[in-house]
Amino acid sequence: MSGALTHTADVVVVGSGPGGAAVARQLARGGRRVLVLERGRDWRGHPLYGTYPGALLYADRRALLFTDEGLNVVRPLMVGGATSMYCGCSAPPPAWLEGRWGVDLGAHVARIAAELEVAPLAPELRGAASTRLAEAGRALGMPWEPQDKFMRPARAQRFRCGAHCMLGCRCGAKWNAAEWVDDARAAGAELWTRAHVQRVVVQDGVARGVVGRRAGRPFRVHAEQVVVAAGGIGSALLLRRSGFEEAGRGMAMDTTLMVYGDSAADGMGGDPPMTWSAPDDDLGVLYSTLIDPWLMYPIMLALKRPAAALGWHRWGRTLGVMIKVRDEVSGEVRPDGGLAKGLTSGERTRLEAAEEQARRILLEAGCRKDTLISTPLRGTHPSATARLGTLVDTDLATRVPGLHVCDASVFPEALGRPTVLTILAFGERLAEHLLRAGAPQSSTDTPAPKNQCVKSATAGAKTTAEFGRN
Repeated sequence: MSGALTHTADVVVVGSGPGGAAVARQLARGGRRVLVLERGRDWRGHPLYGTYPGALLYADRRALLFTDEGLNVVRPLMVGGATSMYCGCSAPPPAWLEGRWGVDLGAHVARIAAELEVAPLAPELRGAASTRLAEAGRALGMPWEPQDKFMRPARAQRFRCGAHCMLGCRCGAKWNAAEWVDDARAAGAELWTRAHVQRVVVQDGVARGVVGRRAGRPFRVHAEQVVVAAGGIGSALLLRRSGFEEAGRGMAMDTTLMVYGDSAADGMGGDPPMTWSAPDDDLGVLYSTLIDPWLMYPIMLALKRPAAALGWHRWGRTLGVMIKVRDEVSGEVRPDGGLAKGLTSGERTRLEAAEEQARRILLEAGCRKDTLISTPLRGTHPSATARLGTLVDTDLATRVPGLHVCDASVFPEALGRPTVLTILAFGERLAEHLLRAGAPQSSTDTPAPKNQCVKSATAGAKTTAEFGRN
């Protein structure tokens, strides 16, 4: 790469979302020279952060990324990754992650939850309309409980995280992984924004860095360890360009819709999003309190049925039940960045049952039956594209020494719950592993890595040769 910008680090981390931020912070504090590469920019403090125009600027394809089957996927490209545009929800990893896969994140989860003061919002901050809806669900025998949050209202001079904070929290109450990137930089890590990584460099069978372009200029980073943490879509694309043909073949998406109703009283528009939730593990869905921000509300109604947009004036009286379906691993992240992902027949049946239950909740809460309407389907939490047991082992190592993956792409299946706390715990666990381990050796000096995804010595050798040509 003649004329390319070159840089050397102990560890290069691709992505600054929760996985990348957690790894970078821990490694930098452990004395490693860390470089974080982020495709987007740091929008915090910008006048457009947390606004509709801003969201269109920092979301992939101006928020018009759709699967072939029509699921809209909002993918933030910015420092902090998806935590810049999430609802601040927290949940521990599902028990099956340890039971079926042998991954115990308990100590990390407890430590992180304590540091970030994860807890439900105080009762007076959960929103009167949201609470009224949760009480209606409880009246139907459902286990509605206050939702744990990565929110600390005391940090904000004025707590104002209504549903609009899904565009980016402007009052500072909601925790963002960018804060841990700040911590990593304070400990000596470097951050490059607008750095689009194109592939992993592998020499003698070992990961030796990455190449890409930054603001149009090519770069090459030499590093002893590479951690890919670009999210469920970004990591799959990078790994596939780097010779891992299995990356992106199958994904989970937590397909989501909201069911709305006119309550003839104050609605949920000014309430913080998702302050109450109710899991139904038998059906494989999660219910929560949520409506779209005011501008998105008529747009989503129009996408469902053009005439429905005429009900835009009801936003101030609207109650909404969000439904997330724990979906099966299916579809694909294609090498060109396209997404193939829809509902299986089983998922559609479960979604229809959940939709009927949401309607019962809204009626119980006093909504008029003739105003009930469901939004179009959306895809959230892209994950399971570099699955544990398929592409990485329980230490998140790939078959190439020195190359690890740490984000939602490593989930072996959909979590069916908020993902951020699990990803943070994976990140701290991986960082501890890398701090204990020495630099990776070449494949000529070291036996094949103990990795569940290695299929054969021949397949591994072929992939190494392909990497070498890059």
